[in-house]
Amino acid sequence: MQLSFSEAFLAFFTLLGVLASAVNALGSTCSTPLTKGNAAASDPFWMQNIKHQGLAAFNSNPSSYQVFRNVKARAFPVDFAVHLTDGDGVTDDTAAINSAISSGGRCGQGCASTTTEPAIIYFPSGTYVISSPLILYYQSQMIGDARNLPTLLASSSFSGRGIIDADPTLAFGAEQWTNQNNFFRSVRNFIIDVRPAASAKALHWQVSQGTSLMNIVFQLGSGNQGIEMENGSGGFLGDLVFNGGLVGASFGNQQFTFRNLTFNNAATAIATPWNWGMTAQGITINNCQIGIDLTIGQSQVGGSQGAASYAIIDAVVSNTPIFVRLSTASSGTLDGSLVFNNVKLTNVPTAVGVVGGAVVLAGGTTTIDSWAQGNVYHGTGTTASYVKAGISSISKPSSLLDSSGRIVGKSHPQYAGYAASDFASVKDHGALGDGKTDDTAAITAFIAAYAGCKILYFPAGTYLVSSTITIPAGSQVVGEAWSQIMGTGNFFFDYNNPKPVVQAGSPGSSGVLEITDMIFTTRAPAAGAIILEWNVGAVAGQPAAAGTWDTHLIIGGTAGSNMQVSNCPTSGSGGNNCFADFMGVHLTSGSSAYIEGMWVWLSDHDLDSGGQTQVSLYSGRGIMSESQGPVWLIGTASEHHIVYQYYLKGAKNHYIGLAQTESPYFQPDPATPAPFIPNTSYDPSQAPSGSAWALTVENSQSILVFGAGFYSWFQAYSTSCQSTGNCQQQIVNIDTASTIAIYSLNTVNSVYQLSISDSPTILASKNQNGLSSTVTSWTRT
Repeated sequence: MQLSFSEAFLAFFTLLGVLASAVNALGSTCSTPLTKGNAAASDPFWMQNIKHQGLAAFNSNPSSYQVFRNVKARAFPVDFAVHLTDGDGVTDDTAAINSAISSGGRCGQGCASTTTEPAIIYFPSGTYVISSPLILYYQSQMIGDARNLPTLLASSSFSGRGIIDADPTLAFGAEQWTNQNNFFRSVRNFIIDVRPAASAKALHWQVSQGTSLMNIVFQLGSGNQGIEMENGSGGFLGDLVFNGGLVGASFGNQQFTFRNLTFNNAATAIATPWNWGMTAQGITINNCQIGIDLTIGQSQVGGSQGAASYAIIDAVVSNTPIFVRLSTASSGTLDGSLVFNNVKLTNVPTAVGVVGGAVVLAGGTTTIDSWAQGNVYHGTGTTASYVKAGISSISKPSSLLDSSGRIVGKSHPQYAGYAASDFASVKDHGALGDGKTDDTAAITAFIAAYAGCKILYFPAGTYLVSSTITIPAGSQVVGEAWSQIMGTGNFFFDYNNPKPVVQAGSPGSSGVLEITDMIFTTRAPAAGAIILEWNVGAVAGQPAAAGTWDTHLIIGGTAGSNMQVSNCPTSGSGGNNCFADFMGVHLTSGSSAYIEGMWVWLSDHDLDSGGQTQVSLYSGRGIMSESQGPVWLIGTASEHHIVYQYYLKGAKNHYIGLAQTESPYFQPDPATPAPFIPNTSYDPSQAPSGSAWALTVENSQSILVFGAGFYSWFQAYSTSCQSTGNCQQQIVNIDTASTIAIYSLNTVNSVYQLSISDSPTILASKNQNGLSSTVTSWTRT
């Protein structure tokens, strides 16, 4: 069924922030829980009117640097005063908006990256005429009024790579920021209309981790394109509608996760010139000519890199002649991997076809339960079966599914129906967020007073805490331009007695808990810090009641962390002062979590050094889950932790897709677990040899991994291992007791892709798929 523009808009609007009724804790000032917003019909989005007290704590001029920038405001500092936008649909607003983005000496051309210049560029409702690209600087969130989406309208003379450009091409052909390090960007709540400019593109989105797009409607003419993405290392995007266009979106990137994308009336909905792995969850394609157009490369190392693998789950496709089209047919060996699960077709004659007309999989009006093209493995088998056929039905625990039988997806809460008076600001209650003051007592008192009856607002800043901050079930926490809570001090020193920095719910609690636009981190040394301990449990009848969106763990390599190149060079001379944490995230046994777009990153380089100089930091462990579920890890990444990136121990009922990792650059010198010591409560019984596990699973049941990209690039900071594809021997380990299925497993530079009980099993060289190697499917039986 084709969705009209108004229907698509209404569908998005209903996703924006209706609080569920389950509340576990109420603050001392509360008489009743906050279960609905108090915004009047004529009110703008709360973000426009809330008190703006955000601080760039480590900026060279924090007292004058402006975090929140309303492009229509009449109270800007002097350098903004002559650059106010009109948003009247007539006046060219390009220069004014770019001034609002860049003002304050922000990280533009010649600046590799920064952590000292966060900004929200806010757009009230209106129509803004754009004649050349809006350049999205580092650490920028471009946010429109979620109650009445502003329109970015291309002028008929528009010229440039996209209405919004996250990585401009410079005059000499290079791009402004290194694509693999193009972090910390978000765009949300817009209509982008490029129809007046015949061949214009809406978004140039060459980005990496820590980025997002959400709640955007693209209005495209017959020669337009919605998104151009030609490179990068992402990333997550979701809740987008594309109406019309020559191409809705072109996705070329190492890896990416897409959720809830709708394409109406495009010639091609999605084009993918290359990737290593992508997971598409809940996409809808209506009345297009081609659904997904894949350029197939060459399987051998050094051959042309094409679209190596796609994992597609819960798709709905109607009135479209070809769902997936391949540029060339496979000759019976791995040349492009595909996995389908629960793909519903209505009047789609060809499910999978080839340029020139050959049909790989016939369509019609039908539902494809489970189908694959690629190398399929079972159990301890070391040899693949190459298939282009239906495979055994992919098992999904019912607790992971919504009422229609699809994997649950929950949009980033934005609380569009809420007024500024429904929020309480931590800065109005004693916290400073200046990166100097211990804010522990102020934050604790603030939460105790307002949890459950106000949305807890943390204006931009770095809030130092010297003991655990507990956010009770029943709370909603909202940051501004990735506000930071940073653990520091003696409480977090002892790796024999690890303590949480932030505790999401007390042990045994359950209820709603939503955290958005925050960063949790440490100031070294912090060898005993568990940065985020997740305890809050599931609520009956409310799937994904507790979760995080656009919230990250960015550990080291940042201003104020005591873990930059001057503190922790790759020589290792920083010693014990470079212990960053004991663990990133711990999902405890009684917890349930919906985690979307989280990046758990131990920095490999200094983001403020100018040259992105490498650093040597030590984080013991990445993400550990003992949760009995349900747990959804959607578009997550965990990088550079010493023992493992992901560890499931006695866990149940997990959906993971797509997961991305990198191994520590200094390993195997020292080899894991050094410089930490083993801890049987938090470490797998089958320890990795030399380099960290990307994923290790023990005694866990009903686990579905639907897309993974696990990479190893270095040995002792040398890249010479890449020439032989042997930067580490093993990268994924599954014990014999767990029930788990893995689809679209992509690895780079690991000799073995999968081991069973520490016994190397699947050899990567048998599954070469361009630069990466791909296991299309591995199941126990």
